[in-house]
Amino acid sequence: MITRDDVQARLDALAKPVGSLGRLETLAIELALAGQSLTPLTRPRRIVLFAADHGVVAQGVTPWPSAVTTAMVETILSGKASSTALAQAHGVDVRVVNAGMVQPPREPWPQHFNPQPVAPGTADLSQGPAMSVEQFDTAWALGEVEAQAAIQSGHRLLIAGEMGIGNTTAAACLTHALAGIDADTATGSGAGADAAMRILKRDIVAAAVARLDGRTEKAALAAIAGFEIVAMAGFYAEAARQGVPVLLDGYVTTAAALIAEHLCPGTRRVMIAGHLSAEPGHRAALTQLGLTPVLEWQMRLGEGSGALVALPLLDSAAALLCDVAKLADIGA
Repeated sequence: MITRDDVQARLDALAKPVGSLGRLETLAIELALAGQSLTPLTRPRRIVLFAADHGVVAQGVTPWPSAVTTAMVETILSGKASSTALAQAHGVDVRVVNAGMVQPPREPWPQHFNPQPVAPGTADLSQGPAMSVEQFDTAWALGEVEAQAAIQSGHRLLIAGEMGIGNTTAAACLTHALAGIDADTATGSGAGADAAMRILKRDIVAAAVARLDGRTEKAALAAIAGFEIVAMAGFYAEAARQGVPVLLDGYVTTAAALIAEHLCPGTRRVMIAGHLSAEPGHRAALTQLGLTPVLEWQMRLGEGSGALVALPLLDSAAALLCDVAKLADIGA
């Protein structure tokens, strides 16, 4: 097993003053440990965007209707979304998965779209369980299959992104339950909730988690999660099982990471945090996972966008470890 000391020794042997590249060297250590390689690769890479709708939208937790999920997925599939523009700029393969949309995108579907949903959106988590344990398992398996396919295709770095109106409510529930913070801290504005809407959202989060009575087993998490969140958790767990690094995006993807680490301890070892979201609970979620974000740019879009913005820094970290000569090689 490659240790932190092993990576540090390699960095210190390079043709540069020790520690002179600062945080980039720290990131190089994270990348090497995540992939268990002193010469880590970040190419080829794939982002899988999981989309799903949330029944809790009916309670007014967001100013946007669920139909926007489908509209944005169609924009992603057309290559005109923020995430796809960034992915194209950085040479990232894109795949889109319908984890559970009420209204699927219009046909014909491109080859990079998987249209097989778990169900047409979760149930309203404010009124009862968002999904059954069986649906949880189906969503988890969906993520596992996507990770397996990406790795079998030769991708050496994986990113999960999400699209789902209402999913910051589910993410807040999960972070409240798994990261030990209160509902107020866990609840943010999501995609533009005003002050009154945020209070409503916070109260729904608090009540939903209170009904769990401290339980955090699979059935409890199924009650407050989303299909795309569970699919991302399965995606991360499978990547960890195969030792492939994953670059986390924002609050919703980190909620998925909390599930993965909770149900499959050790999953976090392959995770690198791309950025710190503007959502107030995100820092607590990252702290729970023991991760330090690469960027703190107040982003909160989702779609994997923050991870994609951070990606060139991982490329730089990989180049440092793979391509810089050693002092010994230049006779210094």
